[in-house]
Amino acid sequence: MSLRPLTHISQTWQPGHAPGRVVIPFGLIVIVCVVDMLAPRDIHLGPLLVAAPAITVAVAGARLTALVGGLTLVALLLIGGVRGVLDTANIQTQFGALIVVSTLLVVFCLVRDRRERELYRVRSVAEAAQHVLLQPLPRGSGPLRLACLYLPAEAEAEMGGDLYAAARTTTGSTRLLIGDVRGKGLPAVSHAALLMGAFRAAAHRQATLPRLAVHLDGAVRWDTVQWRTEADAGEDEIFATAMILDIPDHEPVVHLISCGHPPALLIRRHRVVPLQPRASHLPIGLGRLDDPAGDEGGGGDDTRYAVETFGFEAGDLLLLYTDGVIEARDADGAFFPLAERAASWSDSTPEECVRRLREALTAHVHGHLGDDVAAVVIRREAA
Repeated sequence: MSLRPLTHISQTWQPGHAPGRVVIPFGLIVIVCVVDMLAPRDIHLGPLLVAAPAITVAVAGARLTALVGGLTLVALLLIGGVRGVLDTANIQTQFGALIVVSTLLVVFCLVRDRRERELYRVRSVAEAAQHVLLQPLPRGSGPLRLACLYLPAEAEAEMGGDLYAAARTTTGSTRLLIGDVRGKGLPAVSHAALLMGAFRAAAHRQATLPRLAVHLDGAVRWDTVQWRTEADAGEDEIFATAMILDIPDHEPVVHLISCGHPPALLIRRHRVVPLQPRASHLPIGLGRLDDPAGDEGGGGDDTRYAVETFGFEAGDLLLLYTDGVIEARDADGAFFPLAERAASWSDSTPEECVRRLREALTAHVHGHLGDDVAAVVIRREAA
């Protein structure tokens, strides 16, 4: 998973971060001086000097803005001296106006820079927290090679309601979770963090996939109802579509449980086969309220979850994704043709698949996603 760097935020308040752009106000001062001194005596361009600090404040910090403001004052004095009008009310008024405007612009710069520094620190903390919540998947797990992708729909966000996680079991298999929490914003992030935490805490020790599904369902339901009162009865329920997978190291198969989630795609020899389960269960969080979550060794009706098994041989690619991928639309309203594009990725590494998916999806929507996107690509290597 790659997250957008925050360096562009800090650069906005660092003086001199755009040296090419500050050439414009300096050039403007020189041009106004030369033209004004060469123009007829009834033409006065001195008032245009105020544009130089006004332009500088948009591309530089307070120090450079103050410097340009000072240079405009010197330039105005030079113009007045050459023309012999320094003692006129016109030049004196222009000089006073330049002082006032330059001072106000410097004060504005100082306030803006302080706010941007505060925003930078807040976003740095938020990015660190999001790294902890949505941890990148390992590149390898036994015979598997993995790569992941996350594209948030909200501007400047790093994480939404889509999620993925992985864990190794003591019996020699890799378990994965991919899901999509209902809703957006901070509530969706909170419940996505809850679901990933429950998975990481239990995936390595739950005896079966059905028992793990019961555990996740119970964790989400309990968190939703533990503080709910009668007054909250009409509120929308919290749930998440999810797919839980178990991939053994020494068997060419994948076991999975789908809880209302889009089917995984198996890419084999330039063919794409959707792993469509015979039964799709209710999303996580919509189970029976009288069914305990059930930890290992206790409670929980895991018989309601059916495990599906599909072939997953050496050289195969397995693509997991959330509905933000297949529901992405272009300007004409056409959905993103994931299966059609994925067929050409058969010989690619997981990292290459993730890169191609990002490029194709971004081009399809012209950079404007309508929903968060999460995807995981797994390749089984030869033993």
